[in-house]
Amino acid sequence: MRFVLALFAALVFSASAFAVQPGEVLKDPALEKRAREISAGLRCLVCQNQSIDDSDAQLAKDLRLLVRERLVAGDTDDQVESFLVQRYGEFVLLKPTFGTHTLLLWLTPALVLILGGIGAYAAIRRRPQPTTAALDEGEREALETLLKRDRSA
Repeated sequence: MRFVLALFAALVFSASAFAVQPGEVLKDPALEKRAREISAGLRCLVCQNQSIDDSDAQLAKDLRLLVRERLVAGDTDDQVESFLVQRYGEFVLLKPTFGTHTLLLWLTPALVLILGGIGAYAAIRRRPQPTTAALDEGEREALETLLKRDRSA
């Protein structure tokens, strides 16, 4: 059983190693490192929750090759990213930029936390407080009788 779990874990964690094919790798290690860093920040438009570096989709392969072509042509990292954003839109970035057009995207988590805190505070304040009712004369006498009996026992 341990062997099966270890094999499964090895396959899951090594999935990204299978995405970049040997034919895609650049001969220059510095350019290949830059290509990997850029492609790790680009979203696969087919898978949508993976970077193009981790995806086996054909479009991801095409994007990886395009990144490498642009780097070989002499583009900087920013130029490659801006080229891809112009071509595919900002959705291609795994981490969108902070701007007025993405303000709601970045502020929604904080807004949800603030509204949740306000809602929790209001719910706690609205909860009825436990009240103690005063004993009437008959209940008070019964209580005194019980207490005297317990003390004498």
